[in-house]
Amino acid sequence: MTDAVNGATSGLPGGAGAGHWVLDPQRSSVGISHKTMWGLMTVRGSFSELKGEGDVGADGSVNGTLEVGAASVDTKNKKRDTHLRSADFFDADAHPHITFAAKNASVDGDGALAVSGDLEVAGKSRPLSFAAKVSEASADSATLVAEVPIDRADFGMSWNQMGMVKGPATVSIAAHFTRRAQ
Repeated sequence: MTDAVNGATSGLPGGAGAGHWVLDPQRSSVGISHKTMWGLMTVRGSFSELKGEGDVGADGSVNGTLEVGAASVDTKNKKRDTHLRSADFFDADAHPHITFAAKNASVDGDGALAVSGDLEVAGKSRPLSFAAKVSEASADSATLVAEVPIDRADFGMSWNQMGMVKGPATVSIAAHFTRRAQ
């Protein structure tokens, strides 16, 4: 498929392709869910502070960042949110942002994306790869959705009173980007 704006080839539906893309935080969301109470209950939360941008090259190269305000976590429980912001978890005072730096994304035949880069949480960075789907795309906008399992121990989050917190957390992302002139 050829991108009508830049003449670049793109595998995304709707002609989304090469250019500078900026996250629309009003149409985007990042949520988290995690089993607790020995797997009997799932705690869900969301982050209200989001920003990001990226570039897709005419050759299909991708780089960009998605930044989440660690202190913007909201699980609808003030005491729990305060604990999540503490050094036991996100350490939001010392590390105010959770950042994913995308280094590569490739499109498969069905329009799904294989995304790879580095995730930084609480001052610790680890490589991360995941699959994303394009839920909407045009020449000037695209929405990517993904559910990504994250092992909190990889980021030094070891707090686990009485063994209540088990397994990985699931991060749900719906990132809506619009093309911007450079």
